[in-house]
Amino acid sequence: MRKNLKFKSYRTIGILMMIALFLTFPFGMSSVWAESVSDEGAVSDTETIGNISEEVQPEEGMTEVPEVDEDFITHSEKARVLSVVERTPDPEEQITLEQTVQLEILTGKFKGQITETINVLSGNSIYELPVSEGDKVMVHIEEYPDSGDYVVYVSDYVRDTYIYWLAGFFLLCVLAIGRMQGLKTIVTLVITMTLVYKVLLPALLAGYSPILITVGIAVVINIVTYLVISGFQRKSYAAIIEASLGVIIAGVLAYTVGSMVRLTGLSGEEAGMLLYIPQGTVFNFKELMFSGILLGALGAVMDVAMSISSAIDEVHRANPLLKSKQLFAAGMTVGKDIMGTMSNTLILAYTGSSIPLLLIFMAYDTPLARIINLDLIATEIVRSLAGTIGLVLTIPITAVIAVGMKGK
Repeated sequence: MRKNLKFKSYRTIGILMMIALFLTFPFGMSSVWAESVSDEGAVSDTETIGNISEEVQPEEGMTEVPEVDEDFITHSEKARVLSVVERTPDPEEQITLEQTVQLEILTGKFKGQITETINVLSGNSIYELPVSEGDKVMVHIEEYPDSGDYVVYVSDYVRDTYIYWLAGFFLLCVLAIGRMQGLKTIVTLVITMTLVYKVLLPALLAGYSPILITVGIAVVINIVTYLVISGFQRKSYAAIIEASLGVIIAGVLAYTVGSMVRLTGLSGEEAGMLLYIPQGTVFNFKELMFSGILLGALGAVMDVAMSISSAIDEVHRANPLLKSKQLFAAGMTVGKDIMGTMSNTLILAYTGSSIPLLLIFMAYDTPLARIINLDLIATEIVRSLAGTIGLVLTIPITAVIAVGMKGK
């Protein structure tokens, strides 16, 4: 009986892998996509953008801007602020402060060159970027190949250095606490990120079905993650099957309810910007939204599936004489404890990203009926509830599958 169940588990994993490969194989040539996207005119850090059609008078000490009808190339580079000279403008200028900023360009074609730019502060904190001596900033450079001139604008602060430090500290914590399991965790993170950025996103950009490719990627991530973390064990097989089912349940539920309430998938500004990308891809925005819901629910569902499967496996190891009913009860007890915290995790994660919007509704005393019926809010509600329902249903199904694989 146990051998038969074990064979069935292998067969189920094999079927899932075949489905995932079937969904993702046509999209696996990420290097080909990258080349085709580049050839079709994708925007990069250095690209011809447009031309200047009117005369621009440069400030004193600034690089002169070519006068008319000259193509320019843009660069996004890092620079260091060497000095800042501030000028308080006259009231009629309608700006609060003007900074003459001397910069040393740190990267790219113009590395090592010293230049100046005018940084205007208008009093609008959303758009202005006040700088000080010693700051590192991102600069937008417009190069005019015909004349060899270029102009520089401060575009943002350099933030990646601190992000890399934080990522490094994260890796150290994982390795220090998890040791070998921590190393396996890092390996699975790298694989997951590779699948998302080298397979999923290029496939979506190429115009393939968001739902099919996301389901395929989710199944592959499930299989790889569990097998790397826990090895070829029954608890891994149970978790793989249930996590895949849980994500699919969440996706089907979200798609069904989303279609009924007529969600557009265009509630965010980023979705609207996809209408104007240079590749000219025609997106199914509703499917893109459900693709995001699937990925958002994947992590939580995987966590619950493995927690319950591992708990049942450990209880069985401690007392092999326990019957299936007792093992199931133990799994459900663990699952119920997880359910409350993980449900809160999903709901709070989605709510936390919407705090500014919720404050606006509260400030203007917006009626609840109007709030719920907004496309943006309805999308987040469906996203939260579908993911949470998938998580909750993961608990009993994982318990059933994990107990069934014990053969008792």
